[in-house]
Amino acid sequence: MTYDLKDVSLPKLGTAGLRAVVALAESPIIGPLLVERLKRDGGLAGFAQRTPDEVPTMYPHLPADARAIPPLVQAATPTTAPGFRFPGVDDYHDAYRAGRTTPTDVATQFLARVAESERGDRPLRAFIAIDRDDVLAQAHASTERWRAGRPLGLFDGVPVGVKDEMDVAGYPTTVGTSFLGDAPAAHDATVVARMRAAGALIVGKTNMHEIGINITGLNPHHGCTRNPYNDSYHTGASSSGSATAVAAGLVPIAIGADGGGSIRIPAALCGVVGIKSTFGRLSEHGAFPLCWSLGYLGPIATNVRDTARAWAIMAGYDAHDPNTDDKPEIALDESAPASLAGIRLGVYRPWFEHATADVVQHTDRLLRQLVAHGATLHDVEIPELDAQRVAHIVSITGEMTTSMERHYAAHRRDFGLDVRVNLALARSFSARDYVNAQRIRTRAQAIWTRAFTDVDAIITPTTGQTAPAINERSLPDGNSDLSMSLRVMRFCQSANFTGHPAITMPAGYDHNGLPIGLQAIGRPWGERLLFRIAAMAEQIVERHAPKRWHPALDA
Repeated sequence: MTYDLKDVSLPKLGTAGLRAVVALAESPIIGPLLVERLKRDGGLAGFAQRTPDEVPTMYPHLPADARAIPPLVQAATPTTAPGFRFPGVDDYHDAYRAGRTTPTDVATQFLARVAESERGDRPLRAFIAIDRDDVLAQAHASTERWRAGRPLGLFDGVPVGVKDEMDVAGYPTTVGTSFLGDAPAAHDATVVARMRAAGALIVGKTNMHEIGINITGLNPHHGCTRNPYNDSYHTGASSSGSATAVAAGLVPIAIGADGGGSIRIPAALCGVVGIKSTFGRLSEHGAFPLCWSLGYLGPIATNVRDTARAWAIMAGYDAHDPNTDDKPEIALDESAPASLAGIRLGVYRPWFEHATADVVQHTDRLLRQLVAHGATLHDVEIPELDAQRVAHIVSITGEMTTSMERHYAAHRRDFGLDVRVNLALARSFSARDYVNAQRIRTRAQAIWTRAFTDVDAIITPTTGQTAPAINERSLPDGNSDLSMSLRVMRFCQSANFTGHPAITMPAGYDHNGLPIGLQAIGRPWGERLLFRIAAMAEQIVERHAPKRWHPALDA
């Protein structure tokens, strides 16, 4: 079998060049010619001529796997990551229980630290909207519950941020635009409501790349999120603000959304943990329908245990979302693994090594360490990765374009420049292209089912490179580097396309001190095993402190 996932060569455009390309791409005469050139250079041309025989799969269909996951040897007590220690949910809980602080004190410090993170000429821009009075009111109610000895549970008083793609009562949902969200949401999205019911302090809306259609987090309306490990570099998108808020210590948990890696990419580039679940595991009710067959909500957190806990609270059946119906029960185990004995890890080597040298070095070293802790390593083959890449692009841009169609005529010029280029490209795809993409989804699901025949998880780097540098001159308008975007997304797209669960975990740091992530992709409904693999990795990899550190809790 020949490895077929291609590099692409597309122009890197700053403000002036990007303005010229936008004008040409939106021109009724020259636009179609330019768009076809971009499609050809990006390996997207000729897609309509592909004629797969398969019946199209419009939503990932993933029946429960009846085969038992191999048992894990478990330790009696959990361990923590070596090196720098990020405060987590247990730290908040223990501090409240011991009376060392209160949720009101934490909320007050959170507000001060957010303000601190915004000072200077390089603000982090993690949050775009915070209702100070509401945050303090929530915190007061939590403080009173703790004083009465009746907290709602482990999460009571723990601050949680929410990506501006989901409804939070009292906040507009702008989806990163300048024109959506003209009125506050009346209700919480289901995942937000479940975290709030567990006592979490919903402290505000986090920044995102405009309509989630790129991977940098450079938003011309709300500002560019910056990486807490080096604020000259991007966070990764589109859940950029959520990852920045977690990595900077502002919150231990934030909720993101992932259509092509947008939880896992920023989590990896910011050195924290993020999971994209099996399709249908978490309700999408109350999230803006950007990409309905490819989008997933989920947590980003400082450590694996908190990621798993938040995931378990948010997951499960929701009458408002039929995709959550008739799914396997949620299984969670918080004990740390003493070994990974019996766990079979699959690697497709040509794919795994299709990344920059430092990414390959650190992820391969962690992979070998997982094997040293009991896992076995097996070669797998995953053909037609390039077809999956193209089909995912056609699917996600087609769905995003459709979701924006009612606004496009009136607000086309209100989008950032990179979004306008991407939408011009997306609008060139036909209904036939979209249907062919879903036929390829059917093939892809069969390919991945075969890949999992003899393994329990498939391991890759999370991204093809570490965080890209910020071009400061492009901040007012945005920029476009589609080749870089595709390189960053290289390992994430297939799991969105097929519906498989995938988690990213810290794997090390490059020569600039920027974080590197390792990804584990699991069988359908195999999130528990992914948490176990990540928990073992967490015991191995030494964590580094971010340069920008603004903790809401002094632990």
